This record gives sequence, structure tokens and C-alpha cells, in this order.
Amino acid sequence: MDKIFLITSTLFLSCPYLCTWAFGGTFSISKSDALKTICFAQPSLLPPHYRFNGVWRSFLPSSSLDGPRSHRFSTFRKMSEWADFEILDDDDDLYSTDTDIQFASENDDQEIKAAVGSKLPAPTILSDAEPIFVPQGTVLPLTEENVEGILAACREEIGTMFGYTAENRGVGITGAVDFVEMDGPVVVLSLKGRFWHTRPMVLARVGAYISGRIPEIVDVDIDDPYELTDEANNAAA
Repeated sequence: MDKIFLITSTLFLSCPYLCTWAFGGTFSISKSDALKTICFAQPSLLPPHYRFNGVWRSFLPSSSLDGPRSHRFSTFRKMSEWADFEILDDDDDLYSTDTDIQFASENDDQEIKAAVGSKLPAPTILSDAEPIFVPQGTVLPLTEENVEGILAACREEIGTMFGYTAENRGVGITGAVDFVEMDGPVVVLSLKGRFWHTRPMVLARVGAYISGRIPEIVDVDIDDPYELTDEANNAAA
């Protein structure tokens, strides 16, 4: 039986068009111990392609001026079967970010706080005014330059409330204060970042510092009332 199969297979492989003409229809040969299947059919019934020996081939018609219609085999590039496709065990790294920082504890050494805080950028300061360090009770005229200078000194003198130092950022304090404008004798400020103290308390401390050196100030207000809410503080980075 194996000899018959071998002879028949050889004949079919050597002349597929003859076999198609002889049988006048679809014909297939297969062997159980090999994943090979050969199909022959009439020209109108021929499949556009089939697989043989792991290669996809096509049975394409062609015409000749001096002979009958014939058929030719053409080989196509074998496309990937994704046989070696697998899920990466560490594919979470593709989506990982460095935004999740384990902050230091309040009781940790300053070196530890600074090491953690150095991973976070310092808050930007919108003004480049030089600090004006004067004691409380000093009477300075109400000018924009004096307000910004006193505010710059305030950032340093009560700096534990803000995130301008790496040590403070290391424990999660990233808050900042900026001068916005003067509305007559009212100084308008803005708050950003995260504070440990409540934002109304931060505004009150800053207002007292400035007013204690520029007594003409009637009030220190906030640019946007939302900035005084816990929601704004919790949403800050």
C-alpha cells in the first residue's frame, strides 16, 4: 500500500495539471504522518493558494500564444504565524512612571528627606525680586517692589510651610506662594502645590508677615477662592 501511495504521490507531484485534467475535479492526497495536503482542481475551481511543505503556493493561470492554457506555481513569502509570540512578564514597565514617590517621615534625618525631595522639582517663583529682610514692626512704604521683596523674605523666614527646600519636598510639602497684583491697599496672592497646614492658615501667616512690615496694607487676599479649599490642596502634586 505504501508503494502505491509513493507512486501515486510522485505522479501527482510531477504533473499536477495532468492530474487535474484526468480527474476533472478536486482531488487531494494526504498522509497521516505528515502534515501535507495537495489539492488539484479544474482551472475554474482551483483555490487561489494552498500550502505545501510549509510554503504557501498559488496556482495561477497563464496563457500562451502557441499552446493551450497552462498553469504555473508561484511561491509566496511565508507570513509570521506568531508562533513565538508571548506576553512579557515585566510588561508593566512599559507603563511605569516615576511619579509615585515614597515620601520620607517627619522623624527621618534631614539627609533622607533631602534625598527624597531632590527627586521632585522645586516650585517655580514668578518674581525675581531680592528678599528684603527687616524685622516685624518696620514701616516700609506700600509699593509693588517692597511687597515682592518682603514676600521673597517670607518664603525663607517661614520656609517650613513651603516646598522650596528639598527637605520639605521630601516629606510631601510642595506648596508655594506668588504675588499676583495690588488692588489699591489689598495685596493679591496665589497658592499652589501641597501644604501640610490648611491653605487659609498659610495665607493668614503670609499676610501677617507682609502686613507686619508694610502697615499700609489693608488686606491680603487670594486670587481664586478655590485655592483655599482642601480639594485644591489634595489635588496638587
